[in-house]
Amino acid sequence: MNADTTRTGAGATDQPARTTESAWRRDHFVSLLRFAEGSIRADGAACWLDDRGRPDSSHPVETWITSRMAHIFAVGHLLGVSGAEEHAARAISGLQDVLADPEFGGWIAARGEGDELVGTKEAYAHAFVVLAASTGKVAGIRGASELLTTALAVLDARFWEPEQELHLDERSRDWSSVSDYRGVNANMHSVEALLAAHAATGDGLWLDRAATIGDRVADWASSNEWRIPEHFDAAWNPLLEYNADRPHDPFKPYGATPGHGLEWSRLLLQIDAEAGTAGHRTDAAVALFDRAVEDGWDGAGGGFVYTTDWSGTPVEARRFHWVAAEAVATAHVLGRVTGEVRYAELENEWWAWIKANLIDAEHGSWHHELDTENQPSGRTWVGKPDVYHAAQAVILSELPLTGSFAASAQRVGQILA
Repeated sequence: MNADTTRTGAGATDQPARTTESAWRRDHFVSLLRFAEGSIRADGAACWLDDRGRPDSSHPVETWITSRMAHIFAVGHLLGVSGAEEHAARAISGLQDVLADPEFGGWIAARGEGDELVGTKEAYAHAFVVLAASTGKVAGIRGASELLTTALAVLDARFWEPEQELHLDERSRDWSSVSDYRGVNANMHSVEALLAAHAATGDGLWLDRAATIGDRVADWASSNEWRIPEHFDAAWNPLLEYNADRPHDPFKPYGATPGHGLEWSRLLLQIDAEAGTAGHRTDAAVALFDRAVEDGWDGAGGGFVYTTDWSGTPVEARRFHWVAAEAVATAHVLGRVTGEVRYAELENEWWAWIKANLIDAEHGSWHHELDTENQPSGRTWVGKPDVYHAAQAVILSELPLTGSFAASAQRVGQILA
């Protein structure tokens, strides 16, 4: 295990040991939140940020970014970060007053200049609203409880497909038409959101639903050499060549996505933590992790590639910050769950690479994209839209393992006060 943590599990404590590395993590978490403060507008909607942390007016304000900011500021409040409560409350207000659809219900994808409504109704964005509201409710953020009741009802009524036990991806603004596309990415973040909703409400339906989705995806991966099929048709038949001409797409790229293999690995372990079924999904989590590392990590130059083809050959070899964040987070959780030293060794190796290449010390943030030479780039991700992945990865080792960051932060208390 890392020197800065103690393992959770039988006979172990939930509290991390205090070391120099631990102090750095706590300080850096606060630094990331300080960087993010500039995103929250007076009306609560969150702006896309440029490399220096300034609002980028060329982008609309988006529901997924506002939700992520509300979530991470609520986590910050639980941990005692000064000012985080007010930023979380403003972002919750932005979701209610700016990005909620006053005519048809639910949440629009974004709102542009002149109050222009942008995009359709997306399960991805609605999952993040549930996450923000769940974390906000646990943190006691004003308005979050009411938001959660509404958001869960919309996610259930408009996106859940009972016969498939998965979420569909996209509907028209008035809900009347449904896209033929189905995707794993929206369901991955729905699992994250449903685990948080279970922690916030105690309703076992949301935990059961998260577990069902997670097991379905693990089954698909196990039949595909542990590379997760990402794209499907309306009957949930895999479309392995989907977007072959769009390898740089930020949300629906062609091929396998090692970062998602890592993220799903962690989520499977968090399902077990929330459900009290320790060990039930560990083998699948290990298999997903090992495949993602074998395919994704560039042992020669360092860094994780974004996508590969179905044989594991890189397709988009640029390094996105969120993949590295998920790598260190998952390695840490696997180390806690299994007690195997190899995960701590990988975690330490990857943190060294992150500190040398991804962290922008001048601005207290992370570069969102590097090229194959590990230099800051901006072909797919221009600027630094949010701090969600980085902040979670930084603070995870300071928290006990539960099904959600909200529950973990609530349990450990105000360690950053």
